[in-house]
Amino acid sequence: MTNLNTVVTWVDARERLPWDGAPVAAAITGRYPVKSANESGSELGEEFWLVRPMYFTTRHLSEEDGAEHRDCFVDSDGVVRLPYGHDSDETVTHWAELPTLPGGVTHGVLGEGVPSALQNAWGARSAG
Repeated sequence: MTNLNTVVTWVDARERLPWDGAPVAAAITGRYPVKSANESGSELGEEFWLVRPMYFTTRHLSEEDGAEHRDCFVDSDGVVRLPYGHDSDETVTHWAELPTLPGGVTHGVLGEGVPSALQNAWGARSAG
C-alpha cells in the first residue's frame, strides 16, 4: 500500500526561499482590515496568522497595476505577499512545499493521465 500520509517541514521565509514556481503552503501574517488607525493612532482590525496555498516566483508582474515584484508569493487571486520583514501589509513568515498528489510523485496531472492517477490513489487507500 502506498503511504498517503505526509510530513510538512516549515521553512522560515527570512532564512530561505523556495525555488521559482514552487507550489507552497504559506503562513501569512497581517491585520484585517488592512492597516488603518483610529483617532488616537492605534491600529484597528485584528491580527491574523493563517495558511494559504500559493506559489513562489522570482519575478511577478501584477495584473492589477503592472508593478513588478521580486521574490514573492502569489495566491490564486493574484494577491502578492512578500517574505516577512519586507514592506508589505501581509507577509509570509514560513512556507512549506505542498505534498504531491495522493499515491503519486507529482503536484499535478493533466489530461489522459488523470483517470489512472485517481484509480491508483483510490486503490492505494482501499488496499489497507
